[in-house]
Parts: sequence; C-alpha cells; structure tokens
Amino acid sequence: MSSNIRVSKVCEFCGEEFTARTTVTRFCGDRCAKRSYKQRKRENKISRAIVETNQQRLLSVTELNMEAINQKDYLSIKEAFTLLGISERTFYRLMKSGKIKATKLGNRTIIKRSEIDKLFADEGNTETT
Repeated sequence: MSSNIRVSKVCEFCGEEFTARTTVTRFCGDRCAKRSYKQRKRENKISRAIVETNQQRLLSVTELNMEAINQKDYLSIKEAFTLLGISERTFYRLMKSGKIKATKLGNRTIIKRSEIDKLFADEGNTETT
C-alpha cells in the first residue's frame, strides 16, 4: 500500500528543505539520519561523563567531611545524621524515642559521639538474643 502524500519539510539535521512521503519523516535522507544519531549518542556520552565527574567530586567532598566528623567528640544534628547515613526525619524520630540523647547548648542541639557509638553497641546486643 503506497501513499501519495507529499509534505514539504525541513531536515532536522542539515536544515535543508525536502519533500517527505510521510508525516513523521524528520531527515532529508539516510546520511542526515545517521549523522543525527551519531551526534545524539556523542552528546549522551559526554553528558554521562559530566554526571560521573560531578558525582566523583561530590564523593571526595563528602569523604573529607566524614573525616572531620569522625574526629569530633560532639556533633551537630546534621553531622550526626550524615555520619549515620539516615535522613534527618529518621534521626529526629530516634531522638524522640530516646534511643539517641541530645543536649541543648543555647540554640544549638548537640549529640555526644559516644551516644551514637552506644546506639550501635545496643543494636548488636539485641540481635544476638
């Protein structure tokens, strides 16, 4: 079944005007279609490489922060939930349930590092029984 449709279009790759036989044709020919495909693949590779590089940078910054956090005896709430690898909301739930004791110092809330270590020591004892 052939179509007698003739639609004047502009090629998405080279910008030349051509006559298309279907309404969904995007390129003037096979050459432009292949070149457009290659260009999309190349741009996709570049964007993935940029994302990976940004993630590596973020990890290196996070590792530096973790080293600083590991050396402190008293932690802020943000440092504590970052150290534990949990969300802020989950950390507040742990504080509310009494599993983690926090101390107010003026407007700041601080957590003793030993409290977090004790949390893991308690979890280990309950799992073995």
